[in-house]
Amino acid sequence: MSIRTLPLVFINLGGEMLYVLDQRLQANNTSEDRSEKVLNDIVGTMFSKSFMDELLKPQQLYSHRTMKTVLTRLAHASIMRLNPASMDRLYELMIMAFKYQLFLCPRPRDLLLISYNHIDSIREMVRDTPVVLNQVNETHRKIIEVYSGLSEGELQFLRQTLLIFVQEMHVRVSLFLKNQIQNPSGRFVLTTSGPVPFGVDVPGLIRKFDLRGREVSQREFPPGGSYSSPVGPGSFDLNGDRVLRLGRNLYGPRVATISLPNLCAPVSLQPESTPNPLAKEELNLLARLMGSMKAENLPSEEPCFRINLFPADQEEAPGELLLFFTEAAADGPTASVLAQIVGQFTDEEAELEKSSSSKGDDLLAMMDDL
Repeated sequence: MSIRTLPLVFINLGGEMLYVLDQRLQANNTSEDRSEKVLNDIVGTMFSKSFMDELLKPQQLYSHRTMKTVLTRLAHASIMRLNPASMDRLYELMIMAFKYQLFLCPRPRDLLLISYNHIDSIREMVRDTPVVLNQVNETHRKIIEVYSGLSEGELQFLRQTLLIFVQEMHVRVSLFLKNQIQNPSGRFVLTTSGPVPFGVDVPGLIRKFDLRGREVSQREFPPGGSYSSPVGPGSFDLNGDRVLRLGRNLYGPRVATISLPNLCAPVSLQPESTPNPLAKEELNLLARLMGSMKAENLPSEEPCFRINLFPADQEEAPGELLLFFTEAAADGPTASVLAQIVGQFTDEEAELEKSSSSKGDDLLAMMDDL
């Protein structure tokens, strides 16, 4: 497993989450000031220096449960609240969008272009807030510094790790089904057409060479698809034309609603039959990451209102994703929030902690010191 996967997963999933939130805030006619505050607070937390420094450390990619907990905490960094069922739906949509991008990624190095497209879109969301914009630019520079020197083999290993991470997710999403890029089984429909990756010849021609390297004959064959020449390499700099469209906002003005109707069959994240040997490391990761988030961003128990993030088709309650807004204020020490997060883990991890009498006590003691 690649030890450089976690930052890309977080940035891409975080970008997809912001796309959905931005589109639904606009669709529900949320005031411009409130929408801007929600996005700025989330992006500011997501790209904070201490948070990104922790993510960029070489480490194994953790479970969906841990990743969802971190993203839930990120979504709650502003005046917004999602209930657990809503976050489950949002997380599944984020994963499926990212999985589709991974499947269509022409070459391993284009994983960086997908991530840069997400960062470019996030940068556009906060363009009017210089402080947050500088945080995004600084993180982008660090990402370029870390990943630009990786070889093709290392990037292929990274891509393989990402595909393993998403391979068991087969959630049917109405947006994908309507566009016929997903079939009823939850599998994606991949076409055999379009431009080939940059640096690759269009298939359909066999050339023969003699011992001196001179071409002696050519023969064409049907390639099984309609392929075209590559468009271009795309820019891997801080700014520039990425060429690749994967990673851009799918939920633009043309999309009126984003919903998960009754035909959606989300795959629940079931506990594994064997204990997770990385449970302690995952909890330690949460302690470090959550500890780097500012406690003053935590909202208080104030009156709130709700909007439908995913409007339900045919009055179906399971398709709703609710947003709750409250006034931002200090809510207590970060340690109490970490204790609540740890308490949301399943009984599997609780049993694993009990197997070692000191492991859980030491971890909770460390959280209390944050």
